[in-house]
Amino acid sequence: MGHGITGWDESVSDYIIRLGTEETAPMQALREETAALPAGGMQIGPDQGQLLGFLIKLLGVRQALEIGTFTGYSALSVAQALPADGQLVCCDVSAEWTSIGRRYWQEAGIADRIDLRIAPALDTLAALEAEGRQFDFAFIDADKENYDGYYEACLRLVRPGGLIAIDNVLWSGAIADPDNKTASTLALKALNAKVRVDTRVDFCLLPIGDGVTLVRRR
Repeated sequence: MGHGITGWDESVSDYIIRLGTEETAPMQALREETAALPAGGMQIGPDQGQLLGFLIKLLGVRQALEIGTFTGYSALSVAQALPADGQLVCCDVSAEWTSIGRRYWQEAGIADRIDLRIAPALDTLAALEAEGRQFDFAFIDADKENYDGYYEACLRLVRPGGLIAIDNVLWSGAIADPDNKTASTLALKALNAKVRVDTRVDFCLLPIGDGVTLVRRR
């Protein structure tokens, strides 16, 4: 099943997915079930799932954080790549959407690695700070208007040398449209500009999926 990748037509997107990813059976089944939903476009593609899993293994991540879980494909990608004693804390507001993911987490045998917290993400992030938690990795993929708040919280929660991945930074190309003034687009433009000059981090913007910026906390 095709998945649009910003900047590429469907044939190249399909090629990238076919040759550049290794989906497990639960991942493919979850992606296909989600794609059939009215809001299925919110799901990340297998190219991004491949990137997340690769980064988890490359960096030896043990403690991971996700802001915005939807039906759980990104969480599955991350949790499968964690070591057996690793943990992923997922922040989401929808018990309905995440219940879809729970089935596949169970099927994949990694449900015990995922701590799903149903609440506004900023509240959950504040609670994690109060708990004194530290993470090796964080993935931001939730409501765009709060991206700056999520970014700042992650800079406090992710250890020095840890990584933050920010999704949708190209926003289907709208990010480069000077006439696009929607709240989500303006929020993304502002965060992209902020990261560009943020002396607290090193960064790299990748044209994968809908655009992913990798941010390393100094």
